[in-house]
Amino acid sequence: MRHHLHAELELPLPIGEVFDFFSKAENLQRITPPSLGFEILTPLPIKMKVGTLIDYRIKISGLPMRWRTHIPVWDPPHEFVDEQLKGPYRSWVHRHRFEEIDSGRTRILDDVTYVLPLTPLGDLAYPFIKRQVETIFRYRNEMIPKLLPEA
Repeated sequence: MRHHLHAELELPLPIGEVFDFFSKAENLQRITPPSLGFEILTPLPIKMKVGTLIDYRIKISGLPMRWRTHIPVWDPPHEFVDEQLKGPYRSWVHRHRFEEIDSGRTRILDDVTYVLPLTPLGDLAYPFIKRQVETIFRYRNEMIPKLLPEA
C-alpha cells in the first residue's frame, strides 16, 4: 500500500536563499531529529545535481540502518527530488518544491510517497510509522526557521 505525507512551511525569505539552504546536504542533518542518529556517510561537501548519490546512517527504533538516496530531479530554485535506492522502506520518494509567494517570501512544499517493507505484514506497522514520519516533518518545520538565517 502506498502512503503519502504532505507538509508546508512559509518563510519570510527569498526563494534563492531558501533553496540554497536545501542544496547543502549537510543541512539535512541539522533538520533531522537527534533521536534518528542521522549521519551523512558521503564525504562533504556534496555537489547536488541530477544523479547525485548520498549515503546515510540512521537509527529506527534504535536499530542502525544504511540509507542511500538518488537525486533524479534537480531544478534550482524550484524543486528537487530524492529517491531511496536502499533503506528501510520498500519505496520512498520525497519531492521538495519551493514557491515564491512574493519577492521576499517562500513556501516550501514537501510531498513524500512511501511504501512500507514486507507488505502486507509491514502495513500493520503503518500507524507507528505514520506518526514517526509526521514527527520528523514537524521537527523539520520547527528547525528550518531557526537555522535558515544562519545558513
